[in-house]
Amino acid sequence: MRRICVFCGSSMGNKVEYREAAKQVGEYLVKMDIELIYGGANVGLMKIIADEVLSGGKKVIGIMPHLLIAKEVEHKGISELISVETMAERKELMASMSDGFIAMPGGFGTLDELSEILTHNQLRISDKPIGLLNTEGYYDSLLKFLDEAVNSGFVRKEHRENIIVSSNIEELIDKMNDYEPIVMGKWIKDIKVESNGG
Repeated sequence: MRRICVFCGSSMGNKVEYREAAKQVGEYLVKMDIELIYGGANVGLMKIIADEVLSGGKKVIGIMPHLLIAKEVEHKGISELISVETMAERKELMASMSDGFIAMPGGFGTLDELSEILTHNQLRISDKPIGLLNTEGYYDSLLKFLDEAVNSGFVRKEHRENIIVSSNIEELIDKMNDYEPIVMGKWIKDIKVESNGG
């Protein structure tokens, strides 16, 4: 992977471990010679990762809609800031420019970005690896929800298994590099059969 998009909080969170993990992510991207694509902000965990990658001499590309630039939260020191009209356009560019995706702790925006790329994976719009950096068990509840969605018949087991999870950034990226998407050719046929009483 040459470029990884990181979804994470525009806040710092209330545990020092979140900040430490963000710093470790930045350091490891530098070590592995991987460029960072992210939301372009100069606040929160986003700032920590961007600053770490920049300090290591690697490229950082931020993608930010005009409405956030107008609020003066953009990082003015990154390699490139791409200004877009909408949040939807931001996500589309993130998806097309990146070779893989990592979700760190974050809020609504992180969940939105993660959900979109998971849907792309489900529909085979994208077969790029998706990793959850599960710092301090932050994503345990989401993973439990996804397991329940599988058990309840709303998410296919194969789609759930495509999500790569680790609390360690080195292990996570190793798994992402080894990722091969699970073939899911018949699931659309299956849901048609289910919907027609089969």
